[in-house]
Amino acid sequence: MAAFVMDTSAVVKRCVQEIGTSWVRSIADPTALHLIYLARITDVEFTSAVVRRQRGGTLSAHDAAGTLRQFRQDLVLGYRIIEVTPALLSTARSLAERHGLRAYDAVQLAAAVELNAQWLAAGTGTITLVSADQELNAAAATEGLPIEDPNLHP
Repeated sequence: MAAFVMDTSAVVKRCVQEIGTSWVRSIADPTALHLIYLARITDVEFTSAVVRRQRGGTLSAHDAAGTLRQFRQDLVLGYRIIEVTPALLSTARSLAERHGLRAYDAVQLAAAVELNAQWLAAGTGTITLVSADQELNAAAATEGLPIEDPNLHP
């Protein structure tokens, strides 16, 4: 059993077929017994990504509705949620300054960094950030987080 924090670029791959989808589905499969964490903001980012694909014509309205429905079911049943707190936002602000990250990427990274610190303090190992965002991955590596890019698992 391993623990992962997935950013939105990874979670989308679970629901929309693209490079890395099979790998993301394999680690998110409940029978794999992995712990999958998402920052609370992932719901907003995921909804935006799906709706933008629909409006851009790469996803039908029917498929977009089904994708959102499936994600929201998975959100309740299959993920552990990292809440956005004032302390997490303070960490995100610092990470945005240090790495020049977009706002939500800084929040995603702060969630992973804080959860990893909790795991290390408890002696339970480390968590891995799963992201297809190269800037976020570079910042995570600088912060000492293990990372997995689903695009490297075609």
